[in-house]
Amino acid sequence: MIRFECDYNEGAHERILQRLMETNMEQTSGYGTDVHCERARMLIRQACDSEQADIHFLVGGTQTNTTVIASILRPYQGVIAATSGHIAVHETGAIEATGHKVLTVPSVDGKITSEQVRAVYDAHMNNSSPEHGVQPGMVYISQPTENGTMYSKAELQALHTVSRACGLPFFVDGARLGYALASRDCDMTLADLARLCDVFYIGGTKIGALMGEAVVILNDALKLDFRYMIKQKGGLLAKGRLLGIQFETLFEDGLYLDISRHAVDMALRIHDTLEQQGVQFLYDSPTNQQFPILPDLLLEQLRSDYTFSFWEKVDDRHSAVRFCTSWATRQENVDSLTRDIVQLLQAEMQVPERVEAVV
Repeated sequence: MIRFECDYNEGAHERILQRLMETNMEQTSGYGTDVHCERARMLIRQACDSEQADIHFLVGGTQTNTTVIASILRPYQGVIAATSGHIAVHETGAIEATGHKVLTVPSVDGKITSEQVRAVYDAHMNNSSPEHGVQPGMVYISQPTENGTMYSKAELQALHTVSRACGLPFFVDGARLGYALASRDCDMTLADLARLCDVFYIGGTKIGALMGEAVVILNDALKLDFRYMIKQKGGLLAKGRLLGIQFETLFEDGLYLDISRHAVDMALRIHDTLEQQGVQFLYDSPTNQQFPILPDLLLEQLRSDYTFSFWEKVDDRHSAVRFCTSWATRQENVDSLTRDIVQLLQAEMQVPERVEAVV
């Protein structure tokens, strides 16, 4: 079985495993205060072109989103996000469990706009009794989105501007950030992102690490006592050096972007091959997630050899599915998948349409 349902099927990049073995018997201080975490922080600050950024290492994405959002919001506030946003649909109500509502806005492709943020803020503030509703307290997006789409630098600038105007901290979920930065359509750098938001995180779990996310806090007002919040939410790892070593390895010589670029290349190999066969896509994704619309009968046959994610029903005979590549995806597996899909498509074209007997 060849797996394309997510980007964390494999363990970790071999250089990370090697570094963990090399440092295994080192004695270090705990909770992220060791030399490896400090060097990882230095490398990330350099990549972000921000010497004043606070860097914290957590284990996973849900833990990171919950901790960051809970640290920013007052008890009566909520977070603005797309209806398809990860915190709204894939985290089992983790944000609501901390007492904060996710204030969702509609989205066709997974992105939200500055105009939508302004509308949510104005609708609340112009209410004759605003204290009866949840107050918008921050803005959340992911880069790339759940649908593989990306925000341009101009779109991020617009969200940054409206967030500042409304006094709403702007938070970017970067679980797959490397795959956005490595996309051929990307017009921004890590330093641009650091300039255009208040806090974001760099995902390691889905991009080469065994586990780990690096939170980057740029807004001084959000830095105070963040480690207290990490500890309270169960995220302060005693053997914190295990996270630091992984990010140290990913950022010391460009490995993070190199392996991200490989995943994107593999995904676009799937996209381009299927597009040549006339296959349509649910979303125009330039990243490691591809959403082709394929016949249901073909998908049933494909499931005998491959795993992938059902996304949505398009009509009574077709469904959109997700093929997700990763830093570790093998080209021969991609070629096998596309070859089988092409053969099944061609076979389907040769089957004549069934004609209902007319009585």
